Amino acid sequence: MPISPEVALRLAYYKAAQGSGILAPRGWHCFGTYGSNGDNLFVSPKPIDSPVLFSDRWGGFAGAAIQVSDMVGDTSGRFEVARVIARVFPAHMAFVKHVIAEGIEPASSFPRGPHPGDKLAYLNNDVVEYETPANQDGLGTESAFKKSRSAIRGVAILTGEELSLIYLAVRLPPDATDLGPAIIREIERKHIRHF
Repeated sequence: MPISPEVALRLAYYKAAQGSGILAPRGWHCFGTYGSNGDNLFVSPKPIDSPVLFSDRWGGFAGAAIQVSDMVGDTSGRFEVARVIARVFPAHMAFVKHVIAEGIEPASSFPRGPHPGDKLAYLNNDVVEYETPANQDGLGTESAFKKSRSAIRGVAILTGEELSLIYLAVRLPPDATDLGPAIIREIERKHIRHF
């Protein structure tokens, strides 16, 4: 991916044994999870304590972090895929209706339409870049992120016949916000055809 040498020197590639990889600031720490619903990779400037991450007392990342998730639409990941589709992919509401018709989760679990404060930029019917403003709930907090004093930026990408979802959430410290576009573009380059 073409990026300036100055930006490249400040980034590293992180990847778990299973699942997606991501560019993130050099010197950060990563932790991956995977299961029947898909996989997640979390990258943070602080070490990620896995017992805390899996405990009931963990409420999510409050500070700088990056999350990339691959949610599989024909497994238990379909519920998360349907929640995101209901919010930002109106062309694919048939998928949401099918998940609701299963009767496992009520229709109220899949609120329709974007969060009021989110800024959305559609690249096509299957790809949307988003920004969730500071101190607000939005697509960025439908993740492992808590709302905080900093905005969350990212992209949601539908892929495959069964509509799986690649979801990226990025919240960087003030001295690294200029790295955000390169991180987002790298995910788009890997997962969007002809990007």
